[in-house]
Amino acid sequence: MGEAKKRILVVDDDQDDLKMISMILEPEGYEVVTAENGLDALQQVESKSPDLILLDVMMPELDGFAASDKLKSSPKSQGIPIVLLTGVAKQITKSKYPINGVLRAQVEEYLEKPVEPEELLRVVASFLK
Repeated sequence: MGEAKKRILVVDDDQDDLKMISMILEPEGYEVVTAENGLDALQQVESKSPDLILLDVMMPELDGFAASDKLKSSPKSQGIPIVLLTGVAKQITKSKYPINGVLRAQVEEYLEKPVEPEELLRVVASFLK
């Protein structure tokens, strides 16, 4: 019996991003579970107990900051590492997300979108080794 696959929850309201990230992770032997918004993500965490969460910042329903706050304040999920995926870092001054919101979020790591496959795999492996 091999080790159980590590399960990664990928949360993004963009279907193309979900597909792309799944295509990077699945060949490496990770099990990918997806959610399309923060509320959906909270339900998936309850039912699927992921080992790692990749969380987009800009989403309807519950954005990445709000979702990460909820996840980190829940005993069931507070130990799960969260990596925020953000396309706002470069144009952060023009966005509605103030930089202190980004720095304040209790997450383990940030990755800029579009995500570089090597960088994504390096960060994921660093949390799941």
